Amino acid sequence: MQLVQSLLYFLLAGLCEIGGGYLVWQWLREGRPFWWGVIGALVLVFYGVVPTLQPVSAGFGRVYAAYGGVFIFLSLLWGWQIDKNPPDRYDLIGAAIALAGAGVIIYWPRG
Repeated sequence: MQLVQSLLYFLLAGLCEIGGGYLVWQWLREGRPFWWGVIGALVLVFYGVVPTLQPVSAGFGRVYAAYGGVFIFLSLLWGWQIDKNPPDRYDLIGAAIALAGAGVIIYWPRG
């Protein structure tokens, strides 16, 4: 159960960071209204809170390092689904390596 909860928090953190960043990007780079940027900033603040909810017994560095691998994977999915820019095989290979590394960092048993 703790593993599922941990994975859900990584997913939520990723969606908050990418979604918040995307809204700010749309405001500043694509001419969307100011309130897009405000909502994006609020979502990014929430992203700062979500990793603190991780149930795994790991410090800040490990949680954020592992999150980096998840972020890589989610960013490619976001680009594919939202920006219609599908990943190529090298993107997928790199994301798989990043996810494997994240799993080792956060879930490998330590004694």
